[in-house]
Amino acid sequence: MLLPERVARGLVVGKFCPLHLGHEHLIEFAATRCTQLLVIGWSQPGFAGYSAERRERWLRARFPRATVAVLDDARLAALCTEHGLPVRTLPQDSDDEQVQRDFTAWLCLNLFGGPVQAVYTGEDYGDGFAQALATCFGAPVRHERLERALDAGQACGTQLRADPHAHRHGLAPQVYAGYVQRVAFIGGESSGKTTLARMMAERLQTAWVPEYGRTLWEQQGGELTPDDLLRIAMAQPQHEDEAARHAHRWLFCDTTPLVTLGYSGWMFGTAPESLRQAARRRYDLQFLCAPDIPFDQDGTRVGEAFRAQQHAWYLAQLQARGVEYVLLEGDLETRIARVHRELAKRADNRFSLGQPL
Repeated sequence: MLLPERVARGLVVGKFCPLHLGHEHLIEFAATRCTQLLVIGWSQPGFAGYSAERRERWLRARFPRATVAVLDDARLAALCTEHGLPVRTLPQDSDDEQVQRDFTAWLCLNLFGGPVQAVYTGEDYGDGFAQALATCFGAPVRHERLERALDAGQACGTQLRADPHAHRHGLAPQVYAGYVQRVAFIGGESSGKTTLARMMAERLQTAWVPEYGRTLWEQQGGELTPDDLLRIAMAQPQHEDEAARHAHRWLFCDTTPLVTLGYSGWMFGTAPESLRQAARRRYDLQFLCAPDIPFDQDGTRVGEAFRAQQHAWYLAQLQARGVEYVLLEGDLETRIARVHRELAKRADNRFSLGQPL
């Protein structure tokens, strides 16, 4: 089938709460039919957690070639001021269609470079939308509708907000990763961090992130430099962010950049500011593993006295930083049971504190 002639500027509008694959199919469809694609989003009063910043980051990450703007009242006010226009507010979601259409036309004409020649939707309302824009612009606007056969079974926004985990296949991995809770285990050497991260991931059928510092240490024959520790602190979160795209609900992390900061002090007596900043990374749950299990000297560890020193330092750091944590004590199954109880308190649809998007 021949495609219609490509127009100069096209438009997609939506709430994107969240950005799901149905939206993505529409945006991909639109991008093949115009030279410049404008994607505008707003929702007023909106939905808790679905900030304009978060939704815009999703869209920019998924569609870097599109012109993207997701608005709230503060962002709209800033744009009005930047363009020398009186400040106005977003229409309410409950306002009638004509109010929404007139506002869209105003945005295009005053803030986003002028008229568009096409709008793209997956619904019948698109014909009236295009006609209303054409009236405001004084120029033709065509409606191109995407047939929704590709989206059969796609969960709607309401379903995704209620339970993104049950409907995760309706979201791109980069979007779903924002709902994955980062669960970190820290503690002294031979305190059970790796075993807990691995076993929790196995039992809950999700992903875990091994300690990159140990991997690098082994690769370099037991030698690390100060620059290596900064490299570790930068790489560990990158590994977490990648793993979150393939996790389900939980991501278990063996260590954090705070641990790397500790080793920088113990090994070299100091740490650069960039490493100190990395150690502020947030996690949704942090477990501190107590040094109350038998010490396993595998030939790479310092000893029990050092383990106790590490534990005291982590306690002091967490408390000084105001970081909430759960102390894990006892044997492995006792610790696993405690982790399960803590996870049960967070088994909802909240966003992660540690997700960059």
